[in-house]
Amino acid sequence: MTTPPNVPIEPHAVDPHVFDDPAAAAASGQILDSAEEVHVGLTLDAVRPPSHEEILRVENLTVEFPTEDGVVHAVRGVSYGLREREVLGIVGESGSGKSVSSLAVMGLLPKSARIKGRILFRGDDMLKMSPRKQRGLRGRKIAMIFQDPMTALNPVHTIGDQLAEAVLAHELMPRKTALARAREMLDLVGIPQAEARLRSYPHEFSGGMRQRAMIAMAVINNPDIIIADEPTTALDVTVQAQILEKLLEVKDAVNAAIVLITHDLGVIAGMAHRVLVMYAGRPVELGDTDPVFEEPRMPYTAGLLGSIPSLEGGGSRLRPIKGTPPSLINLPTGCPFSPRCPLATDICRTEEPQLAETDSGGHFAACHHWDKLAAAEDPTVFFRTESETVA
Repeated sequence: MTTPPNVPIEPHAVDPHVFDDPAAAAASGQILDSAEEVHVGLTLDAVRPPSHEEILRVENLTVEFPTEDGVVHAVRGVSYGLREREVLGIVGESGSGKSVSSLAVMGLLPKSARIKGRILFRGDDMLKMSPRKQRGLRGRKIAMIFQDPMTALNPVHTIGDQLAEAVLAHELMPRKTALARAREMLDLVGIPQAEARLRSYPHEFSGGMRQRAMIAMAVINNPDIIIADEPTTALDVTVQAQILEKLLEVKDAVNAAIVLITHDLGVIAGMAHRVLVMYAGRPVELGDTDPVFEEPRMPYTAGLLGSIPSLEGGGSRLRPIKGTPPSLINLPTGCPFSPRCPLATDICRTEEPQLAETDSGGHFAACHHWDKLAAAEDPTVFFRTESETVA
């Protein structure tokens, strides 16, 4: 994908972020300020492309949780690299290990978790670092935008105090200076009346504004990596588009790479340079976003793509993947997707395939029968009902 750097973007005449909290704006007599301009339609083609420098490498990461019912194999052999300014999308159903693998990178898993493998940040293994050194990286070099901003923000402290605390935890400076930086970050993420909003509490913000505040907290120390865990959950599509656009804008502003965790393939299609598909705790497909979406080589990925509503569907019923994900305590033998896979054969039920390169360079899949998907004009055909196939 060719991405020309610094493509100019036409600004909108009115700042739509003000409408995140119209009731508060009306109560305070605020007027839309045409000087508060935002970028519209920001895409990957309009931001700086990734560099060749790799800043994060995860190698064979395994996470297990011992329980009374048995060991939960939450993450099984996850490996990927992340370059400077790159957006890597991680997708999969709930329980596939997306968030757990990223919490392991952040060092936020409970002590009961058994973690193996290597997490290399600029060549240093974070799993071998002391807790003090990990804390020095967390929030400063590697930041996270949590899934639910209402529970991530402290309800009894103002937004300004919480943003200033994120700075003061890593740098010695006057509190007034930290608050000034907090105001700059609120301006950066598009929150109007930033000076006044520093004194607001989380419950006084709308959902979109709270999510922007979380983005501001994540980027306030100019991190190298931003992990965004479902950053648009429970937001309407208009606010979702604004949040995703703001993430891309902030990425260039602080020169950071992004790990975007989501179950929304549409978000990944417009936001990510590469995509990692996970199922039952392990990666099952990895590659550049366009080839993975246009020519999937793993039946699970094809099933996910086939379940998306289409404007050309003519009102036809959605095609969900039959069955449910397996228990991570009692995984089936062989490929964990085999009970739900229309291409499954005996080898699938006895031997788990490894992630290996397919017919195109840089496109990896964990499937014994990826060649059957390659031979199909439309890989989603395997998940169609009999009546649809006949029609």
